Amino acid sequence: MQRKWFQYWFNSPYYHILYSQRNDEEAELLIDNLSSYLKPSSDSRILDIACGRGRHAIYLQKKGYDVTGIDLSEQSIKFAHQFEQKQLHFFVHDMRKLFYINYFNLSLNLFTSFGYFETEKDHVNALKSFRKGLKPDGTLVIDYFNTLKILRNLTAQEVKTMEGIEFKIKKFVSDGKIIKHINFEHKGKPFAFEERVKAFTLADFERMLLKSGLELCAKFGDYSLNPFDENKSDRLILICKKIC
Repeated sequence: MQRKWFQYWFNSPYYHILYSQRNDEEAELLIDNLSSYLKPSSDSRILDIACGRGRHAIYLQKKGYDVTGIDLSEQSIKFAHQFEQKQLHFFVHDMRKLFYINYFNLSLNLFTSFGYFETEKDHVNALKSFRKGLKPDGTLVIDYFNTLKILRNLTAQEVKTMEGIEFKIKKFVSDGKIIKHINFEHKGKPFAFEERVKAFTLADFERMLLKSGLELCAKFGDYSLNPFDENKSDRLILICKKIC
């Protein structure tokens, strides 16, 4: 089977260089506010879906929870393994496939770690897997960008210099996706990657959640959990419950 863009890009060390400004303080702010809002019990089992190198999962475990992180990137999980302990585990896993059944009290899909697949069926299958992994009273949190604001403010081209590498980024919209072409040179060698993320709106999520057996209970517009405003909010954070 041909590898997808995300399998190449997320396994690349350059992905982590380009996005190294995603700091732990930002991750901890979101986790602290979600914990205060959701009030998970101390014995909760939490799943971090598309956990990357594990920054959210590691912080959740420090707060005393039993945490499992899954990600399709072998390199990210290999990095995360160094942090494993009794209540913190990481696995290479495709979110579209069933992991555990009726096991987790809370599942988190954070920092726009969704919208990567070609068809709505694939995305619904992923959501169904999220739901099946939850206990009957379990909660799913999805943190996505606010597509409408992104589309209005799309910068066609930009250059970011990180760790001495000049990343030339071209952004455009095609076939319902927000696409980034990322080109750069390192040690005299040219590289080219891309990101292709579905331009899902709140209405799209509401439709897919319903198809997946999940109920939208609340929505927020930033990591401080302020109300969602489609014109102003940076994020679309969805709090969902399993429909039994």
